[in-house]
Amino acid sequence: MTRRKWIVTVMALMFALGTLGAGLAVAGGHPQEKCPVMGGAVNKDIYVDYQGKRIYFCCPACPDAFKKNPDKYMKKLEAEGVELEKAPSDS
Repeated sequence: MTRRKWIVTVMALMFALGTLGAGLAVAGGHPQEKCPVMGGAVNKDIYVDYQGKRIYFCCPACPDAFKKNPDKYMKKLEAEGVELEKAPSDS
């Protein structure tokens, strides 16, 4: 393979991988691992369902803090790229 063909091939591969990576970043975030109130590791037994989403917390005190100002913490989770789980429906 000539040097020119090799460079073109490498550049095309880099473009393809870059496009794929950009699409993944836009398409979705990462699962919640940290408490939005205290920043500790979440305990999946401690949660609040809010606007159809399930928000996990690190300790029993954090849900009360969340409930006092839920929009603040939802914006924080969104800014961090957290994709929240859907809350199970009651039906």
